[in-house]
Amino acid sequence: MKIPIIYEDENIIVVDKPAGLLVHPTSKKEKDTLIDFLIKKYPEIKKAGDSSERPGIVHRLDKDTSGLIVIAKNNKTFFHLKNQFKNRLVEKKYLALVAGKLRDKKGIITKAIGRSRKKGIKQTVAPIVPRKEAITEYEVLKEYKDYSLINAIPKTGRTHQIRVHLASIGHPLAGDTQYKFKRQPCPKNLERQFLHAAYLKFRLPNREIKEFNSNLPKDLEKVMNELV
Repeated sequence: MKIPIIYEDENIIVVDKPAGLLVHPTSKKEKDTLIDFLIKKYPEIKKAGDSSERPGIVHRLDKDTSGLIVIAKNNKTFFHLKNQFKNRLVEKKYLALVAGKLRDKKGIITKAIGRSRKKGIKQTVAPIVPRKEAITEYEVLKEYKDYSLINAIPKTGRTHQIRVHLASIGHPLAGDTQYKFKRQPCPKNLERQFLHAAYLKFRLPNREIKEFNSNLPKDLEKVMNELV
């Protein structure tokens, strides 16, 4: 699998992750993850971070989500970036295709997220409670007959946050097999969830601001071209 590196310096690596690639091994000890690739190319990242299984990783993307991810090359940068993510100082934007048309063209979803007891669903929403807060802003960019293309802007970093939040307001991601509704249609040629990390902005320890953009990958572009 080709893994595009769109930027690197002595402190960070920014990757445009393709869909279908795990960021790091899970409990199943998978191989050929993004971390496996990066360690071979940048062995120095082994010393970065607070976990030997996730060296340099300060945030993650789902396996089937494509787009931008930043990896720290050293501890100073790792903890600096981790603190920015924790304090909501990193700007992230995702392009998402959702089922249906949203009543409000702009909005903020504030629903806490926790593990669900239902088989096959890992996360669920609940009213806001301490330490489980989850916030996602969204804006509709374009509407189609059965779908809407939106900008999703997560202000927190819960597992599956965008996917769970959008499903909770009745507009699950197109192609999302885990949080879809019964009999939910799937756009032609879509073989994974339509979610792409398109924008990332953060500050390095030297106070330099870094900003990155990523266009839709070809598989999602093809889907968009078939919509009416």
